[in-house]
Amino acid sequence: MPRMHHSARIFNRPWLALQALLCLAPLLVGRALAQATDTTPPPAATATLPAVEVTGVSETEERRRSTASKIIFGRDEIDRFGDSTVGEILKRLPGVTVSGRPGRGGAPSMRGLAGGYTQILIDGERAPRGFSLDDLSPDQIERIEVLRAPTAETGSRAIGGTINIITRGGYSKRVNELRLGLGLENGHQQPTLAWTRNETDGSFSYNLSLSANRNERANDTTNLTQTQNLVTGVLTEQTEVNEVSNARNAVHANARLQWRDERGSTLVLMPMLVLSQGAGDSASQLQQQGGVAPFSHSTGTSDTRFSTGRLAGQWTYRMEQGGNVNLRFGLGQSEWISNNLRTNFDVTPGVNSQQITSSDKHDTSFSSGAKLTKTLDNQHSLVSGMELDVNRRVETATTVQNGESPLTDFDGNLTAQIMRVALYAQDEWALTPQWALHAGLRWEAIATRGSIEADAPEISNRSSVLTPLLHAVWKPWLASRDQFRLSLTRSYRSPDLQNLIARPIINSMYAVTGPNEQIHPDRGGNPSLKPELATGLDLAFERYLAGSGILSANLFFRSIQNLMRSETALETVSWASVPRWVARMQNIGDATTHGLELEAKFRLSDLVQDAPKLDFRSNASLFSSRVSGVPGPNNRLSQQPNGTLNLGADYRIPLWPLTVGANLNWTPAYTTQLTAQQSAWIATKHVGDAYVLWTFTPSVQVRVSASNFAPHLYTTGGALNAPNALGQGVLTTTESLQPSYTSWQARLEIKL
Repeated sequence: MPRMHHSARIFNRPWLALQALLCLAPLLVGRALAQATDTTPPPAATATLPAVEVTGVSETEERRRSTASKIIFGRDEIDRFGDSTVGEILKRLPGVTVSGRPGRGGAPSMRGLAGGYTQILIDGERAPRGFSLDDLSPDQIERIEVLRAPTAETGSRAIGGTINIITRGGYSKRVNELRLGLGLENGHQQPTLAWTRNETDGSFSYNLSLSANRNERANDTTNLTQTQNLVTGVLTEQTEVNEVSNARNAVHANARLQWRDERGSTLVLMPMLVLSQGAGDSASQLQQQGGVAPFSHSTGTSDTRFSTGRLAGQWTYRMEQGGNVNLRFGLGQSEWISNNLRTNFDVTPGVNSQQITSSDKHDTSFSSGAKLTKTLDNQHSLVSGMELDVNRRVETATTVQNGESPLTDFDGNLTAQIMRVALYAQDEWALTPQWALHAGLRWEAIATRGSIEADAPEISNRSSVLTPLLHAVWKPWLASRDQFRLSLTRSYRSPDLQNLIARPIINSMYAVTGPNEQIHPDRGGNPSLKPELATGLDLAFERYLAGSGILSANLFFRSIQNLMRSETALETVSWASVPRWVARMQNIGDATTHGLELEAKFRLSDLVQDAPKLDFRSNASLFSSRVSGVPGPNNRLSQQPNGTLNLGADYRIPLWPLTVGANLNWTPAYTTQLTAQQSAWIATKHVGDAYVLWTFTPSVQVRVSASNFAPHLYTTGGALNAPNALGQGVLTTTESLQPSYTSWQARLEIKL
């Protein structure tokens, strides 16, 4: 196994380079200030550059005109708090929640539906497998589109909804921006650098975006476990204190090269590259009262590397008779390399246990699509197309325990291939000035095949879904800007590769080849999983106010079949001499979920005469769900809270080049009944953010922000009531205590 690196020593040279660039900030500020105050006329050659960027309709107006429900957040919203992760931006969006401790971003979920219910797109394409939104710098994002219901064109693997991340590019004016930032969290520095350049030369334009960051964090956790035999009354209490430090360095680069001819046809190439490397150290102390502890203390190290490169392109041909043909392609390759070492001391008196896990995953992907758009004289906009995606994974992995390999049957190469084919057609029709319809039909098929055991037969899984979709907008009063929306949809969630074909993962708490506990299971795959199918209804009312203000209310309902959920069973396995508890995804039955989403956004002075120019924004969502086959109460969908709330405001101080703002994000505590024997709970989560923006000149400004300015302990837990090997009832409760911290950010933004 390669030698582990201490987190403080990785990426030394890029870190020094970033420090040097931060030291050059005063020179850059001086240059920008000089340019801002220089009254010398520009050279004549610059007169040919457009002075104003034409952006078309506003984001609010584009939202109003869209027949399918769409919420758009532009650069102003993305920049507002100077967030270091995309997850921190998304948590303020209506109906969106993020997992994990406060102030750390996390995987986004629309309507509280986690685990693959939310479709994530990058420039309209599904994000690469294994790609995390936190791998993308916010400075590289031009806007974020949120679709609450699927459409035939964007895809129907979106039971919760779709989040489309549009990367920067497509400007019609010259852009040259540099941003230098320095963050601080619990004594750990987090420097960032971002540069964006856009130029236009006749029919050719290009955009380049580059960002680099270093992220150092402490991820300490205290785990409490209490086990009580309900027959004998014997009580065992266990406390594990984990001290974990991580450092991660990342470089993100993307570009957009565009050529346009005289007729409006365009050719666009969009390369993207993401590189990251991280290392971590951990140490734990385990204290137990009663019974025999699995170990006394442990140490661990980790070394991870991730890289993904993608080249996407599209050609749009504008036809003389109206409409256009769009052809696109995408080529990508990703690699994940991880090495982990954990040593449990005093597993038995004087005996230690060491586990080394290494994996090297390579994904190669190809995507293509063809789309025909045709506008007819009777107010029909017809779109039809086809898509083909192929993804191939090769994974080499090993697990070594005390010099031996318990997963001999699974060590070596895992090979898998996923092929997806889709055909779709949709018609957007302005029926009358008061009615607009959007009808679509999409057929999609996914085939997965692969193998994880030597000399074992190939595993395969095939599924196909036909999804009709209907959206309607009704404007009852033409003199007003009020409107109603209705969506009837069918969507689905396909099992991912990890849940279908997964190399077993041995629980590190009980890493020896003996027995484990049901509360600490191993993990494996299930090639027999079926996709979840959902029938959906959305009903919304929108009132558009003066300026860009809006008031909206949205009701939604989803009926889900073939719900997938992890279930734990005692299995005879090849990697242990005794049966082990193993968790695998299973189709457990049906479920329903419904909720209400409210949004209000306006400038106070647009509604009340002589009021301060205070920009107010808020959204509140209520969620509820029921899983059949699981007894209540709290038999909700996994990780779905009762709701979420955002309250925020911004104010530009008169006569001062100063803007201040704050936002409060709140998610109440909730409990989920996973099975008849097991439940999980998450405590209340609240995150307060604030920022101050000082604009020195139109070209230079400084933004200072505090994320999670009122840090609190993030607490999760669960309970399991199940019989032991003797048939005696045993109640096991767990609690995880994770401290959170305030993350400070200071960022210098310069237009060169």
